[in-house]
Amino acid sequence: MFEALNERLTGVFDRITGRGALSEKDVSEAMREVRVALLEADVALPVVKDFIAFATERATGEEVIRSVKPADQVIKIVYDGLVEMLGGDEPTPINLNATPPAVILMAGLQGSGKTTTSAKLALRLTKFDRKKVMMASLDTRRPAAMEQLQTLGKQIEVATLPIVAGESPIQITKRALQSAKLQGFDVLILDTAGRITLDEALMAEVAEVAAVSKPVETLLVADSLTGQDAVRTARAFHDRLPLTGLVLTRADGDGRGGAMLSMRAVTGLPIKYIGAGEKVDALEVFDARRVAGRILGQGDIVALVEKASQELDASKAEAMARKLAKGQFDLNDLAAQLQQMKRMGGLQGIMGMLPGVAKMKAQMADSGVDDRMIARQEAIISSMTRAERKKPDLLNASRKKRVAAGAGVEVQDINRLLKQHRQMADMVKSMSRGGGKGMKQMAAMMGGLGGGGMGGGPDLARLKAMGGGRMPEPGADEMKALQDRLAGLGGGQLPGGLPGLPGFPPKK
Repeated sequence: MFEALNERLTGVFDRITGRGALSEKDVSEAMREVRVALLEADVALPVVKDFIAFATERATGEEVIRSVKPADQVIKIVYDGLVEMLGGDEPTPINLNATPPAVILMAGLQGSGKTTTSAKLALRLTKFDRKKVMMASLDTRRPAAMEQLQTLGKQIEVATLPIVAGESPIQITKRALQSAKLQGFDVLILDTAGRITLDEALMAEVAEVAAVSKPVETLLVADSLTGQDAVRTARAFHDRLPLTGLVLTRADGDGRGGAMLSMRAVTGLPIKYIGAGEKVDALEVFDARRVAGRILGQGDIVALVEKASQELDASKAEAMARKLAKGQFDLNDLAAQLQQMKRMGGLQGIMGMLPGVAKMKAQMADSGVDDRMIARQEAIISSMTRAERKKPDLLNASRKKRVAAGAGVEVQDINRLLKQHRQMADMVKSMSRGGGKGMKQMAAMMGGLGGGGMGGGPDLARLKAMGGGRMPEPGADEMKALQDRLAGLGGGQLPGGLPGLPGFPPKK
């Protein structure tokens, strides 16, 4: 997300960092490059002009001249401008303040991801807001659209309105309202039909559904990969419908980010959610501060903490901590750590949320450190017998050849993995002998990203408060917990004290 824009802006700020006082010429040149970077990211021209005017005015004022570190102050000004462009300091929560059932109307073009997003939102409301949710498909045109929502409903264990052939969207809406009310549902999500392009029939149908259902939220689902087309679609829908918010899908594949950066400024509508993956739980509440932090290479520690707290199985973490307390760490434990890393979005996903490591992505890619490496390590462990996983010392030369053939790797890959495991096992034994302090470190390693009440992890409330009026930077405790946590995923220590990654940096 925002890879291209992040790379350009990081280059601009690197050139001014370390200088003493900044002249107007320095600021002007920096802002010119920021302007080009935003335009290349497909941000709407009027939005870019307003942003540059705001940033230039503040960057040439008293605030920067009197600053101890002028370059850092300029970066903060750009950060503040991005936050303002994206919608301000505080996220806009979804409105469910209505007599049940509160109706949420999902609108958008065909292919934007409305049906999948409806299911993601239903799961989020059920899981985090403890709401009783029903979904209903009004898409009578697209083949199997209603069946798709029904299948997704079964997958996430959320009720869907039974399908009755031959009904019109208005008839389905009325039946859904009555059914949801009689069965005591808190929220009713209506998944409307879409078209390949905007047309009058689509607008009239959605407007009629809105008039009948009287939704408290009318969300436009737009594909962020379409760039300024998504912005034009939002404007067209908003002219005919009382939209209350936006949901941007496929944000994880959007390397430029032009739609996200333009939407709020052009339409005046808040972005409420972003879809960041294909899984049914891959829907994030949109937070302008955290997104601005990602754009400027500051990562998103809060998202990483929340992701880990969702994915971490508390009972398994407790069992693992008890095992580590005895100084035990076998290859089954290493495999469990690798699997958890995959659930959290893989190596690239985690790196994208860590502050200060954006510059290392290219170096990692050149060194072959990516999610395929994690998959290879998993394959190696899976090719071992139970006894070998439990007692790696059994792996002699002939056994290593057998495992290498089964995993499709070389013997040196197995040796590298075993060396990493030995380093981690030695660390575990050392901590287990350290008494209370060692136990606390192990708890941080197992639950340090916010899971299971294990202790030793970062304060989530403090993390959520980060970014108010300043660049969001993690405290020492949070980074220590993250380093311990990621060190457990593969050992090693990155240059500059960054969290450990398996097999990186590569040996010369």
